[in-house]
Amino acid sequence: MLTFTTAGESHGKCLIAIICGMPAGVLLDESEINKGLQMRQGGYGRGGRMQIEKDKVCILSGVRKKITIGSPVCLKIENRDHKIDILPDVTRPRPGHADLAGVLKYCQDDVRNILERASARETAARVAAGILAKVLLSEFGIRVIGYVRGIGGINSKKIMENPEEIRRERDKSLVYCPDESIETEIINRINEAKKKGDSLGGIIEIMSFGVPTGLGDYTQWDLRLDGAIARALMSIQGIKGVEFGLGFRFSDKFGSQVHDEIYYDQTTIDTSFTGGFRRSSNNAGGIEGGMSNGEVVIARAVMKPIPTLMKPLKSIDIRSKEPVEASTERSDICAVPAASIIGESAVSFEIARSFLEKFGGDSLKEVARNYRGYLEQMRKM
Repeated sequence: MLTFTTAGESHGKCLIAIICGMPAGVLLDESEINKGLQMRQGGYGRGGRMQIEKDKVCILSGVRKKITIGSPVCLKIENRDHKIDILPDVTRPRPGHADLAGVLKYCQDDVRNILERASARETAARVAAGILAKVLLSEFGIRVIGYVRGIGGINSKKIMENPEEIRRERDKSLVYCPDESIETEIINRINEAKKKGDSLGGIIEIMSFGVPTGLGDYTQWDLRLDGAIARALMSIQGIKGVEFGLGFRFSDKFGSQVHDEIYYDQTTIDTSFTGGFRRSSNNAGGIEGGMSNGEVVIARAVMKPIPTLMKPLKSIDIRSKEPVEASTERSDICAVPAASIIGESAVSFEIARSFLEKFGGDSLKEVARNYRGYLEQMRKM
């Protein structure tokens, strides 16, 4: 079982990710993780904290000579801005944040004790763990790409199918959107929100190419791949909704309009992940009955606007019980581009987890042998 856990606070000394179940024999380069960490810190609309932290990973265990050895992999990301013990108490909870529910749950009189861990700073550790999963998946030709579909109601209608093109266009975009035609409009909307002391949310999309048929399972509710991916995406700070394929658009169409018809193509037996069985469309988003069906897995998530506002909303002081304005912390205007990178890592980890559940072994060679046998089994059906 591939698992990970994180530790650390926003202004603590460091963040830690511990990954268990990574097979031995995977080539792991720190520069790959650092590249992803830098992407998470980027994107137009980020706040001043991103100018302070220059995230870099330190691999503490589980790797020797850049190769995983089968034991738990421990990753550390230091915080330059570590001053948790000298920061002032916070008593004015922010609407839309974990502040008030957290102090009530943990019986605290200082919101600082909640917001330090609830902060999206924690996602740096999650991105690092997800990149390990991405490296593993790449050994089997599986590519996961997250990007911005829209911000502040400005949404792309561009159809994106080529992974190389998507990544190339995303990486050169200030807002991580592969649709150049809406980038300027999005940037103007972010600037408008900044002038108002406000914030913006948006939509991210994650596409997973090369996922074989049969990851996940219909036999138990908690084994379904879409359920696992949805949970991972919903766990990202600020995410409020998840859909696959047509998603909520299924609700206003007839069944005959949406279900992906099946055909057989003898010429694709050796190149497809379905033994030659194909779909004429992909409205299901690559998952049916909780299992991958060999098509591209397409997940989408909605991120709410950042709850920390420079023109704060009304709140209550938790000590005096008097009406006040909510507290303000150094924050972003828009973190949707960063969320697309975090979402990419979250989906990568869940697909890798499911991949190892089906083809797992203690070493990369064993996993590869199991996978080859499965593909050959499908070709003979």
